[in-house]
Amino acid sequence: MRNIPVELSKRYVEEGWWTPDTLGELLARGLAASPDTGFWVHSGVRPFSGTFRDVEIAARRLAAGLRSRGVGPGDVIAFQLPNWVEAAVTFWASSFLGAVVVPIVHFYGRKELTHIIGTARPKVFITTEHFGHMTFQPDLCADIPIVGLVGQDFEELLADEPMAGELHTDPGSPALIAFTSGTTRDPKGVIHSHQTLGFETRQLLANYPPDRGRQITATPVGHFIGMVGALLIPVLEGAPIDLTDVWDPGRVLELMESEGMSIGGGPPYFVTSLMDHPNFTDRHLAKFTTVGLGGSTVPVAVTQRLANLGLFVFRSYGSTEHPSITGSGASAPEDKRLLTDGDARPGVEIRLTEEGEILSRGPDLCLGYTDDALTAKAFDDDGWYHTGDIGVLDEDGYLTITDRKADIIIRGGENISALEVEELLLTIPAVAEAVVVAAPDARLGERTAAVLRVRDGHSMPTLDEVRAHFDRCGAARQKWPEELHEVTDYPRTPSGKVQKYLVRKEIASAQRVAAAARPAR
Repeated sequence: MRNIPVELSKRYVEEGWWTPDTLGELLARGLAASPDTGFWVHSGVRPFSGTFRDVEIAARRLAAGLRSRGVGPGDVIAFQLPNWVEAAVTFWASSFLGAVVVPIVHFYGRKELTHIIGTARPKVFITTEHFGHMTFQPDLCADIPIVGLVGQDFEELLADEPMAGELHTDPGSPALIAFTSGTTRDPKGVIHSHQTLGFETRQLLANYPPDRGRQITATPVGHFIGMVGALLIPVLEGAPIDLTDVWDPGRVLELMESEGMSIGGGPPYFVTSLMDHPNFTDRHLAKFTTVGLGGSTVPVAVTQRLANLGLFVFRSYGSTEHPSITGSGASAPEDKRLLTDGDARPGVEIRLTEEGEILSRGPDLCLGYTDDALTAKAFDDDGWYHTGDIGVLDEDGYLTITDRKADIIIRGGENISALEVEELLLTIPAVAEAVVVAAPDARLGERTAAVLRVRDGHSMPTLDEVRAHFDRCGAARQKWPEELHEVTDYPRTPSGKVQKYLVRKEIASAQRVAAAARPAR
């Protein structure tokens, strides 16, 4: 675990940012206050319609069944599921048991899953046999004592009688391990406590507009922000939960009309893909009021476009390690909301190094990584998290991200390690050197661009050939390169290091030139 200075911990408790509540206790109070609130899953393969009470009973039955099998506080429960009701059942049951939950995004493949299971060593693993590109691989789970497959034997884990109450544990102890891709070749295990997650949930809710109505969640619940936004915040708020397991803009537009739903934001792609759909009308536009954008690079063109349509738009900045670093409140001037990533959130401190790297600390900052070496590298003794992002602060304390020191592509809210993609590219015989950077993407914020130097006597591989290679390597599809460039050499420092920021600028510049050359429609 990282070092948390005593004076910081004391302050967080005195300010009420850290409370003695566990997640199980927070959830239990919220569920008891709004038992008849609706819970829907809009799915072509596993739809659900019910109430908080229905889902809580199932969660408590699962908690009782797991408890009878020896699962309790501190044990690790992992799940890899789409946005189905069973994901909520598993997460809530884990919280009632005081267990450590490990949500896994459903599109992670064998490579990522092998690392996560080997690192977290769960006592329980809940998944399904098949969904999209995800397929259950029993050999990876051979050492896990309890495995349940939704649609097969999952129901056998549920006891007849629901578990009463919640098992208490130290609120400062681990409650969640969220695995996120980044600068390392394998996903990093980010550890959050009941206190850090509880604070993050409460402060996000405090910044939400009142009377939001029904809002659909498409961000995977296996992802940190999807889990918090779908399975925690609505319970504390007493707001309906609407999940969808596949992002289909046309279907979402139908639901907005038939069910009166809206979408509150997230990575820009979820908003722009709706507005760019041929069926989008002013009736749908009227469903939008406040749109919060984050979790991915937020182009100014997107925020300005939405603002021009009369929407209240704001940007935010954070990560799985530190979920809410900056953001704009309702009283922020429009130029700050549209052109910056906001100012420091409640309890959060930020400062910049001489090189412009952003350091942050606050009540929602994680406890560290499952890898002690990564923890030592990213956190200092004064409690500051070294984000790896570069930014500038204006005279009013508003932050704007200008570059990333870390080699990450943020594609539609998902982090992709440039290093991991480069290593896979280097296993292609024709590739002598590979540099992977983020390229601007109007829909997803960023996409993966691979810049290759080819060996003498070899031909440049095609994009299809590269993707087939990644498929054979078992890499998740989100990590497959989406554009290829060939160079004879890269811009380098005097020591020979590739200057990636120049590579990124060259690709972005080429895109702008190409866009300007296209004839207007």
